[in-house]
Amino acid sequence: MSLLPLFPLDVVLFPGTPLPLHIFEPRYREMISECLDRKTSFGVVRAKEEGVAEIGCTAEIITVTRKYPDGRLDIVTEGRERFEVMQVNQERSFLQAEVLYLQDEPDKATAEEIAQAVKLQAEIIELAGSTPTPPESQDPRLSFNLVGPLPLDLDFKQTLLGMKSEAERMQAVISYFETILPNLRRTVRVRQKAGGNGHVH
Repeated sequence: MSLLPLFPLDVVLFPGTPLPLHIFEPRYREMISECLDRKTSFGVVRAKEEGVAEIGCTAEIITVTRKYPDGRLDIVTEGRERFEVMQVNQERSFLQAEVLYLQDEPDKATAEEIAQAVKLQAEIIELAGSTPTPPESQDPRLSFNLVGPLPLDLDFKQTLLGMKSEAERMQAVISYFETILPNLRRTVRVRQKAGGNGHVH
């Protein structure tokens, strides 16, 4: 069984989500240069106090945006495949693991759920002061695309990463968005009042 190099980070990476990284530690510079030489991916796993999360996502290196004279690198990666860490291997300076790649079950989200999730995500983005771009609603991994770019709770993202079907994930996304929206709306209203722009809501 081939070993996947692991990069423990304080992030949860989803399939299809871009992740820019600044590589500065010698062990990770070694790891990334091997991945570049071999054109292979590495695994991004959420770092925990007691080790790493059980479920991670492979990251494909899309481009090296900058190489520094001292060997540091700026790279852009993108999430590809989810995996479960079966056995961690510590023979190298960086962690490696035997992993099992996860396949989705075929349950799809309904058109109503998709529309609802897209609408809620658009409102969250607008409340954050950005312009939402409508996602590709036919995307079989739309749930990841809706959540990936947002700075949401990492525990929620980790739970979502481990879910086995798009139907299950979409329902979780809707209920999570519906949970956080009231607070976001309140915060924005308070900010607008504090801004003294005279608008009454």
